[in-house]
Amino acid sequence: MTEKDFNQLYHTYAPKVHRLCLGYSSGDVALANEWLQETFIKVWNHSNSFRGEASMDTWIYRIATNVCLGDIRKSKKQMKVNDELLTESITEEAVTEEAETIEKMYACIDQLSEQNKTLILLELENVPQETIASSVGLAHGTLRTRLSRIRKSLLNCIKHGIR
Repeated sequence: MTEKDFNQLYHTYAPKVHRLCLGYSSGDVALANEWLQETFIKVWNHSNSFRGEASMDTWIYRIATNVCLGDIRKSKKQMKVNDELLTESITEEAVTEEAETIEKMYACIDQLSEQNKTLILLELENVPQETIASSVGLAHGTLRTRLSRIRKSLLNCIKHGIR
């Protein structure tokens, strides 16, 4: 992979990978940036091992997910919702019900299992379901069922505070 190809790849996928990492880090921007950097270091270092059996985006999302989950497991961090990040750009007068719902949603997402968290964060990024299924090794029908159950669980959690 040439440096030009890598730069193009980075500019294409970095924003989506960063948002995925933000989801895993519960809004910790510094940690998400660290994971983003580590992801693309691995992409660069292992670009010659990309066999094309999956799409490039599937391969990159899998690397990013493994980086995030690996660091969480390694350090046994208990992530908490960063309330400051959610309201950072919102003045007190502009705090709305929507901001509170988003805060609740991320708190509920944090309660999901690692695989379910991966699935819903990729879904929230509008990653095609076929790509998600391929990334995590699920059949497309199984993924659709799982996402439906996760959405219902999140709605229940957001509305009633229970999973």
